[in-house]
Amino acid sequence: MTAFLTAYFVPILFAGLLVFLLSGFPVAFALAATGLLFGVLGIEIGLFQPTLFQALPLRVFSIMQNDTLLAIPFFTFMGIILERSGMAEDLLDTVGQVFGPVRGGLALAVIFVGALLAATTGVVAAAVISMGLISLPIMLRYGYNRTIATGVITASGTLAQAIPPSLVLIVLADQLGKSVGDMYAGALIPGLLLVALYAVFVIAIAIVKPAWVPALPMEARIYREATGNSGHASLVVLVGVCAAAGFAWSSVHSAWMGQWLGREVPAPGDEVVILSMTVASLLALVLALGNRALKLGLLSKLSEQVTFVLIPPLVLIFLVLGTIFLGVATPTEGGAMGAVGALTMAGARGKLTLAQMRQALESTTRLSCFVMFILIGSTVFSFTFNAADGHKWVEHLFAQLPGGTLGFLIVVNVLVFFLGCFIDFFEIAFIVIPILAPVADKLGIDLIWFGVIIAMNLQTSFLTPPFGFALFYLRSVAAKSDYVDRITGKRILAVTTGQIYKGSIAFIILQVIMVAVVMAYPNLVLDNIYKAPAADPARIDIKTEQPTPEPKSEEDPAQSLLVPPKAEALDPNAKTGEKQSQKADPLKAALEAGKAEDDDPMKALMDAVEKDKKQGTPKK
Repeated sequence: MTAFLTAYFVPILFAGLLVFLLSGFPVAFALAATGLLFGVLGIEIGLFQPTLFQALPLRVFSIMQNDTLLAIPFFTFMGIILERSGMAEDLLDTVGQVFGPVRGGLALAVIFVGALLAATTGVVAAAVISMGLISLPIMLRYGYNRTIATGVITASGTLAQAIPPSLVLIVLADQLGKSVGDMYAGALIPGLLLVALYAVFVIAIAIVKPAWVPALPMEARIYREATGNSGHASLVVLVGVCAAAGFAWSSVHSAWMGQWLGREVPAPGDEVVILSMTVASLLALVLALGNRALKLGLLSKLSEQVTFVLIPPLVLIFLVLGTIFLGVATPTEGGAMGAVGALTMAGARGKLTLAQMRQALESTTRLSCFVMFILIGSTVFSFTFNAADGHKWVEHLFAQLPGGTLGFLIVVNVLVFFLGCFIDFFEIAFIVIPILAPVADKLGIDLIWFGVIIAMNLQTSFLTPPFGFALFYLRSVAAKSDYVDRITGKRILAVTTGQIYKGSIAFIILQVIMVAVVMAYPNLVLDNIYKAPAADPARIDIKTEQPTPEPKSEEDPAQSLLVPPKAEALDPNAKTGEKQSQKADPLKAALEAGKAEDDDPMKALMDAVEKDKKQGTPKK
């Protein structure tokens, strides 16, 4: 029996975890219990040393000191404050009025507002529930196809998984040992492309099946001028002026930012886009404020409404992401700035109360504790898993897959897709990713690219019937029985679970296509990372190494004791040091040279030995 347990310890360990999870035990405690139970079992059968768990307290304390995870409560608090301030309602109402006159306009409004909520709240449940409560009754009121209406809402709500500043990306960056800023930069373009793919799908539906996505009737368009005009012409002019300002900024951004930050390479594309949109948004806000203060009457009611409702959250998003991409702020500092900005916006709207503050703080604390307990539990589990050389077992398991890197990515995506139907993304990130990341690294897969693929995949799993979480969120707020609409007086039929499931299928296909595109074109992710400044003085990590003095005489035992062993004897990878030194930073080389000449204690000791020899000191 002992031989059997020793040979199949890792598969039995996973089976034990599965038993704990299926029993309904909380995930965090199931992970910790499995790790401790099998750790004690391994000690009893002689697989581990009795001192196995002595280092575990240090691992737990190191988790609590992880500064990266501080971004989670900040971004969560920012999202909850913005959600409770009524921002979602105002955005849906305003954007719906902008796109309402065209077929499919309400669906497009839901998609764009879903993207904005993803970049502010960052929580799938909040986005789906908000849009389900506000948009679904309006869509049903004006005759939208039910599968299209429910599918657009659930799919747009899941954008919070992939668009920065996503909590998923923070957790994945931490588990993969990568920068959160790089993960945000890598996920930005794929996330925006997915939004565009949704919009193209709705436009295609409006062309092929116009009756499924009707336009808003005239009586539903509330922001009209005294002359009867819709005000869209004024809005188009304002957008054109601001777009021109943003384009002008993009042409000088690299030069100005290079001079300010002291860098000589061109600015990355995502940084240019974010800062250009920030300039355009700020200009729109200034023009609208000036028009209202001076009573010029140059802007229509619709233009002013769009500016005052849409621009503040846009500016907040751009400033948070822009400072992170510029390197001015860390993701944690960007999250803190976003939380302060959310409080400022809610206060300016007159919707910041003490009760809302208390609820937001309680929800943030609850989510943060949830994340930390799962992380501690997964650390205990991985402690036993790594002690049993589980990573080698996983490597051997995936090494036998056909297709190499592509085969590995396909199998991993199928696995994550399946797990996402049953467990939350936090559990997947803390259990599965630490096991798969070393294998991906050994296969030469860039871990930022790998993390973005996983994030897009987790977003897909939120829509998969019958266990997709986004489907459950919409089911909880959709009408469960027939009702009479308060505006039109018409009887509206209840929304069935089958209609919600059916509506998600088309968007699942779109998301799978996007995952395949990111896998086929890794430059969509990597180009935004590796174009960053190569020599930012603020980020140079200088590690000086003491030169190894060569003994002048093999017969001198004093020298042989003082000379340390060669690097090859201590580190088998030291032979690559010669190749690495050819790419060394000149600044670093100069500092090392100065260090070697002035502050090297080994050299001073060797000089003293040589001086004693010349003075006739007898050898011992």
